[in-house]
Amino acid sequence: MAAQIVDSTDDRISRISSSIRVIPDFPKPGIMFQDITTLLLDPKAFKDTIDLFVERYKDQNINVVAGIEARGFIFGPPIALAIGAKFVPMRKPKKLPGEVISEEYSLEYGTDKMEMHVGAVKAGERALVVDDLIATGGTLSAAIRLLERVGVDVVECACVIELPELKGRDRLGDKPLFVLVS
Repeated sequence: MAAQIVDSTDDRISRISSSIRVIPDFPKPGIMFQDITTLLLDPKAFKDTIDLFVERYKDQNINVVAGIEARGFIFGPPIALAIGAKFVPMRKPKKLPGEVISEEYSLEYGTDKMEMHVGAVKAGERALVVDDLIATGGTLSAAIRLLERVGVDVVECACVIELPELKGRDRLGDKPLFVLVS
């Protein structure tokens, strides 16, 4: 599904984009790492980021914001609070106490798992899945599958950054993707 991108004439987008630092060859040669820690150091750009997501989702009857570990934990909670939804952490294996449900997904070399607490969501709830960046789409697609397995309606995925050359949105099936910076 084609990504939906916020209006590029909105001056908040240029502020957000310019606050993201790109670090070449991190964590390995050939990778251009998109560092959002510099965005977090700029209170106006960080607020603009949250505000743009809240403006989009405040009237969509979303009652679950599922944040993907770890940077989805930065953006998800303030969005959830602002729209009156609960925040559900989607974590790496063995990070959540108690009973969990998990979903395996493929990495470039091997597999990984994503987990959430059993009972954190209910069938029929409407969810937004949040992460800082979509690259290959593996973690977002795993989060969608995990939520849908328990009957949740995943309304949309939202990311601050998209790396379109990696075609991650293709792995999301028919789920819309909303990004701020591409």
